[in-house]
Amino acid sequence: MNGNIHSIETFGTVDGPGIRYVVFTQGCLLRCQFCHNADTWEIGSGKTMTISEIMNDLVSYLPFIQASGGGITVSGGEPLLQIPFLIELFKECKKKGIHTTIDSSGGCFSNSSHFLGQLNELLPYTDLVLLDLKHIDRKKHIKLTGMANEHILEFATYLSDHRVPVWIRHVLVPSVTDDFEDLKKMGEFIGTLQNVEKVEILPYHKLGVYKWEALGHEYQLKNVEPPSEEQVDIAFALLTQQWTSKK
Repeated sequence: MNGNIHSIETFGTVDGPGIRYVVFTQGCLLRCQFCHNADTWEIGSGKTMTISEIMNDLVSYLPFIQASGGGITVSGGEPLLQIPFLIELFKECKKKGIHTTIDSSGGCFSNSSHFLGQLNELLPYTDLVLLDLKHIDRKKHIKLTGMANEHILEFATYLSDHRVPVWIRHVLVPSVTDDFEDLKKMGEFIGTLQNVEKVEILPYHKLGVYKWEALGHEYQLKNVEPPSEEQVDIAFALLTQQWTSKK
């Protein structure tokens, strides 16, 4: 079983609990204007790696990872484009007691029996999903990512129905994803979910602009500056109001 891999980070600290061994998969359906990994978009490219190659490397870092309460996170790109690979990788991780996390936008979620069959096989080996909710408004989501969001919200509900632990993440982009009414509506949606363990605001940054330029893409947010701490605090309060009232 092979996977199309963009890169690996052996000391991730922002991709789930503890120190994480982060596998960035190649391929994504979304085209987020703020994406800092635009070089992961192309499907079917990247480095081909086997389960054994990844596990042999991962095991060498286990003493540090597990002492911190960490584990492995598969990010992207979009890891759910390669579910059969994830199933076999996470099976091997579980044999060694390794905490498993998927970082997903839900952009490839489908109600087809084929996709759900694979997803249902994967979830028992998945300890946590980092779910990136880009925007609650359909039209604004299309403008921001190139894709509508109904299936992404369905994915969030599906994970809730199956009680898969989730951390909700929202990238706060001034003038793009920080409208108060949109944040309140997203907060109301988060409040309907039964499986949310944490909500995170990810402040927009420009660290990936050089990749866009290197790939010959026009970066449309070049005049947007990162949010202030006050803007982040306000957004967090709006997103978590319904969620915290349930706790």
